[in-house]
Amino acid sequence: MTVDNTFLARDLIARTEQVVGTVAHLAVDTEVTFTIDDIVDTVERGLPDGYAAPTTGDMTRRDVIAQMAQDILSGKMYDGA
Repeated sequence: MTVDNTFLARDLIARTEQVVGTVAHLAVDTEVTFTIDDIVDTVERGLPDGYAAPTTGDMTRRDVIAQMAQDILSGKMYDGA
């Protein structure tokens, strides 16, 4: 079975964006701070069983999600910097 890496990347970005938005709103509403690890944990818990993970390189799926979250929060995901 072939894995559509583009679909997986877009799906993981969308899932991470959703969690970032939810966590950010909660932080504003409750004045409770959060960490990137909180975002990563929430994204990971929401993934279906058997969700693909990187099979090459040194980065784990958690590393990828953490980098995505950082890029979303900083705006880098959207400005192409």
